[in-house]
Amino acid sequence: ILTWIGVYYLLYLSEFINYIMNKQTITIFILLLTGMLTGQNVQKSDKLFEDQTPMEIKLGYSNKDLNRNTDDSTFIITAMAYLHEGKWNEIEVNLRARGNFRRNQCYFPPVKMKIKKNEYSGTIFDGNKSMKLVLPCMIENENNDNILQEYIAYKIYERVSPFHFKTKRVNIEFTEPKGKNNKVFQLKGFLIEDDKRVAERHEGKVMERFIHPMAMQHLTSVQNAFFQFLLGNTDFSVAYQHNGKLLYINKEIIPLPYDFDMTGWVNPSYATVNTTLGINSVQDRKYRGFKREQQYFDQVRKEFLDKKSSLMEMVASFESEFSDPKEYKNMFDFMGDFYETMEDDSKFQKSIVDESRTK
Repeated sequence: ILTWIGVYYLLYLSEFINYIMNKQTITIFILLLTGMLTGQNVQKSDKLFEDQTPMEIKLGYSNKDLNRNTDDSTFIITAMAYLHEGKWNEIEVNLRARGNFRRNQCYFPPVKMKIKKNEYSGTIFDGNKSMKLVLPCMIENENNDNILQEYIAYKIYERVSPFHFKTKRVNIEFTEPKGKNNKVFQLKGFLIEDDKRVAERHEGKVMERFIHPMAMQHLTSVQNAFFQFLLGNTDFSVAYQHNGKLLYINKEIIPLPYDFDMTGWVNPSYATVNTTLGINSVQDRKYRGFKREQQYFDQVRKEFLDKKSSLMEMVASFESEFSDPKEYKNMFDFMGDFYETMEDDSKFQKSIVDESRTK
């Protein structure tokens, strides 16, 4: 009798173990499959940004209609033609105006673009459901140069931090209906990937709440603050996610900056100055980072100094693309001024370390 009880117990235990193992196997399989699909989606979305040659596109819509009749949930629908591998293609895109200041002040408001899956599947836009399209603000001579300057700022941050937005330049033939006629503009612009794509690339997620800056990861926070100082940018807030997002990666909070037009780096004609900070021009730098341990200041300072040659060479590589040589020279000289501060112990202490915020 005892023998039969032992056999029955062993059989029961064996079945129970098989059940647990099968449940674990299924769970692991689901996790692996989810990870594979996420990875495939990120890889698909990355293809658009691999080639940095500007893409030719054609768009047409009313700026007035875009400004008046779109909001966070309301879009206009239009066709977008694009040249890829020597062939013109066309997809349907959903557009809305975004931003606050530029939406109200600019002739060409910046655009949020959404593309349905059945439209982007199998195209160069595959995996990019949502993107931003950055356009010139005003109809003026330096408008395209300002776009190029802002694009270069994104390329600099790519080399500063692994946590950055990928971008893609576009040359736009923009047709706007004006009564019975159409007005055609030749514009430079660039596409910015969705923040969720950045998070997925790093196996993290986007945070949608206010966090005190001192709760954020130290190193990336200082990298971001030095970068903003390089640009002469005071039009941002990591705490309130103004011109920036937050990523949650490996249990750490990472700042993810964007929108760099209202800076000394770009110095656009429409720039406004926050005089409460004791500056009179957007080209007056003001460090807006928070106080951290000295080791982080020293480490990031060394990173910027080590990358000086490569960063300045990268910026110089765009010189021939500027319509106005003065726009390029002002930007390049502005970067030189930043490195004068980085290289001088006294200026570095006075302009950055001593200016670090505590509240």
